[in-house]
Amino acid sequence: MTERNVRKSNYILHAKSAQFHWDGTGLLSIKTFSNGKAYYKTNRGYFAVDEGNYLLLNQGSYTITIDEQKEVESFCVFFQEDFANDVFRNLSTSEHQLLDDPYTTHTSASFFEKTYEQSPILTHQLNLLKYKTDQYQNDSSLLDEQFHSIMDSLLREQMKVFKEINQLDLVRKSTREEIYKRVSTAHEYIRAFYDKQLTLDEIAAVSCLSPNHLLRNYSTIYKKTPFQHIAELRIAKSITLLKTTKYSMTDITYEIGLNNPVSFSRLFKQHMGISPLQYRKKVISDKK
Repeated sequence: MTERNVRKSNYILHAKSAQFHWDGTGLLSIKTFSNGKAYYKTNRGYFAVDEGNYLLLNQGSYTITIDEQKEVESFCVFFQEDFANDVFRNLSTSEHQLLDDPYTTHTSASFFEKTYEQSPILTHQLNLLKYKTDQYQNDSSLLDEQFHSIMDSLLREQMKVFKEINQLDLVRKSTREEIYKRVSTAHEYIRAFYDKQLTLDEIAAVSCLSPNHLLRNYSTIYKKTPFQHIAELRIAKSITLLKTTKYSMTDITYEIGLNNPVSFSRLFKQHMGISPLQYRKKVISDKK
């Protein structure tokens, strides 16, 4: 598996690897992974990308690390410079303006660097590229059309982000966007390191916000507090481990970032209504 240097055309990277590390510069891109997780580091912060989500990175430098026991499948799409601007211009400019000046370049696309949930439409578009690569490579017009469709979906997703930003009770648009970026940095940090012992001060420091400022705006954007989010992620991981492994309750406790099995049992029962042991027994019983 190898990353490539900046190119002047759209391209795809499709590979499998259990252990991988790379740092360098890349184009505007989206990163998707299945059968495992990848970690990214940029000047905006830390990102964890797993199945069902994608990471959108602007052009610039970054580091990627994969460290799994089994092979992780990566499928990444890279967009040439100004490609997003061209597609965005067609979305945001009237037919009359396009007819008058079809080659104008005054409109620029703007992306927020973060992980996103894959929509059914985008998943379908990516799967067409992934599983029909040979067909598309034999027909450049079909391939180009698919890149345009994917970029169209990404830009429409950005419009939803701007609606989230407008929820923030701040007068200046630039301030709302900066606060959103900082809270998003905290959100991504939690997704990447929820299985470690995190503190509010640590998360706030990463986002360059005071703890109170972070709590208020995090709740506004995500409708939950940072530690409610951490608890949800820990419960989700513990459910996977209870279903798919024979790990003891103590092992699972440490795997999800807690240091006391009693705390784990209490947290699990609070969210699921039954203890972790009862849950595992139910899973085993349902399989019979």
